[in-house]
Amino acid sequence: MGNWLLPEGFADVLPAEARRIEELRRALLDLYRTYGFELVAPPLVEYLDSLLSDAAGGDDLRLSTCKLVDQLSGRTMGVRADMTPQVTRIDAHLLNRAGVTRLCYCGNVLHARPADLLASRELLQIGAEIYGHAGIEADLEIISLVLESVEVAGVREPRLDLCHPGVVHALLQSDPAAPALSGAITLLLREKDVPGLGALAAEGLQPETVQALKTLANLYGGSEVLAQARRELPAVPGLAESLDALQALVDALPQVCMSVDLADVSGYGYHSGITFALYAEGWHDALVRGGRYDHVSHAFGRHRPATGFSLDLRKLAAGLEPAARARAVRAPWGQDPVLAQTVRALRREGHIVVQVLPGHEHDQDEFVCDRELVLDKGAWTIKAI
Repeated sequence: MGNWLLPEGFADVLPAEARRIEELRRALLDLYRTYGFELVAPPLVEYLDSLLSDAAGGDDLRLSTCKLVDQLSGRTMGVRADMTPQVTRIDAHLLNRAGVTRLCYCGNVLHARPADLLASRELLQIGAEIYGHAGIEADLEIISLVLESVEVAGVREPRLDLCHPGVVHALLQSDPAAPALSGAITLLLREKDVPGLGALAAEGLQPETVQALKTLANLYGGSEVLAQARRELPAVPGLAESLDALQALVDALPQVCMSVDLADVSGYGYHSGITFALYAEGWHDALVRGGRYDHVSHAFGRHRPATGFSLDLRKLAAGLEPAARARAVRAPWGQDPVLAQTVRALRREGHIVVQVLPGHEHDQDEFVCDRELVLDKGAWTIKAI
């Protein structure tokens, strides 16, 4: 009875949706190529040491990674839960270029547990990364590519949320007791749990640190939040630099609808600079996430500044309007060489030609056959239905 059931968090992709996803994949990869991004395809499985370096995602990625034993070497392998560390390895270790490298990718990733109640455990991840440039120019190019990506897909009225992990890092480094509590603090900030942050005073945090964190949890809104942060947060080392970086990005993109959420610490241990999340009506959480992660390449023996983004194509397609049924030419089945040659010629021109097998003249599929190939006065001709 259960042979057709799938594990929780997995689903088949049926024809119309699969076609929509494939069309998006082609359109986005073609777009990235016009920007100068080169396509790479890392393997689905790698040794765990490579997938889970200390800088490549921390505990969240470790818990999301499915593990298995390599029957040839006896070493533990992992099924990738994120392709970005793999692409970083390719840049740092295999390409080994000195200048700027732009890489893009698309492939399946597997999560041992879903990210939330509505999330799938199998994602079709697509993304792009720029390596070798530490300036804001690379961040601006990535964000421009993100916005053009969702425009190509048909997403309406996207909104960017900006953050910088350096703000939280500066506050934690100013209090000797804070680094040991960083995991709990980032979780409470992510949930904007102000009472929970207040309770950290009992854990040894200084009163001014607790107050700063409670203030930080409420620092979200328009770009005016940056000025508010300068007024209300303590002037600890490193804080102003992070706010300056965010302000520079906001000033460089005046036409973009964006907000600032200084408590959005998703990927706190992974990102090193400006981070962003793109939201749009039709999706319950962030559709695209990205940002700067300059330290991840250290695990592969090089120091390469890096910034990029990724999104799940299945999730993107699920929030779009249903794909229109494709128009096709209906043709009879037969052994006539001229018929076969005509069908081949039409297909080479890009037409969908569905030959109707005997006894299945009334079968339905995802195509709309609005034309028909008929024999008229000794020649095979297309006529409207």
